[in-house]
Amino acid sequence: MGMVNISEKPVSRRYAEATGKIVLKPETVEKIRKGEIEKGDPLFAAEIAGVSAAKQTHLLIPFCHQIPLDYVRFYLSLKKDSIEGRCSVGAQAKTGVEMEAIVGVSVALNTIWDMVKYLEKDENGQYPYTKIEDIRVLIKRKEEI
Repeated sequence: MGMVNISEKPVSRRYAEATGKIVLKPETVEKIRKGEIEKGDPLFAAEIAGVSAAKQTHLLIPFCHQIPLDYVRFYLSLKKDSIEGRCSVGAQAKTGVEMEAIVGVSVALNTIWDMVKYLEKDENGQYPYTKIEDIRVLIKRKEEI
């Protein structure tokens, strides 16, 4: 058991994009639109958290290689009862960056949940409506340099 040995692989341009969404009460999404969230702007915070998480993927997932990322970009889109997130990651590396994209979008969506959870709880302190779903890799690409 251990990390895969990539020492003999050539460096190539790597790109990955992951997506996911958080389902929220429509009233919560409206408060986000209006800038009425007590902790601040969840979209701004989610982007910062997602970028940070993508850069630290090797610390969170034991067998991931540490990859110097060239960029991490976020696209967060408000819908009626959800927020869709996309995270794109690029690097010149010997291994892919899809895990960095997945971790980035996952942490971004969790950050949104944390910032709006006081609006999502029911009278028993539960979250019957709130859920994070459909996290997946949309694109994984490798180009020789």
